[in-house]
Amino acid sequence: MFDALKNFLAEIGSAGPAPERSFDEADYRLAAAALLIHVANADGHVDEAERVRLQAIVEARFALDPETARRLIAAAEESEREAVDLYHFTATLKRTLDEAGRRQVVELLWDMAYADGEVHELEENIVWRVAELLGVPSRERMQLKHRAEATGGEVEAVQPGPWSAAGSTP
Repeated sequence: MFDALKNFLAEIGSAGPAPERSFDEADYRLAAAALLIHVANADGHVDEAERVRLQAIVEARFALDPETARRLIAAAEESEREAVDLYHFTATLKRTLDEAGRRQVVELLWDMAYADGEVHELEENIVWRVAELLGVPSRERMQLKHRAEATGGEVEAVQPGPWSAAGSTP
């Protein structure tokens, strides 16, 4: 208890804001990262290209430094392991993100699926289910797929900046 109080007082007295230490279940970044991990794991093997792509997406899309991005990925891996379905993650995203933000999630899932050069049928099925749960129409899902296919899930295809959150910015 004294350690927690001491840490709290140290954070208040520090010159700047404390670095982000954890991500709670209501954080859309955690939900999105968990879905990215789910897609990467779908074919039973996560290769180096997928790991690099995941790190690049999390850093760029959420404007996080590499260490904070690694913490988010670790938290998302744990959350994804404990999840019984995709609904928990998509419900968080649907509550938090506007329509454009939800489309961006689907686009990033396609990018993750193409990170290793090919889309496995299980990856495609996951993206389809997530798009349905997020309310992204089939036509847009397929347009996003073709765009990701054209870029091959390359790191350079990531657009910097935060996602569109409903009613606020992250």
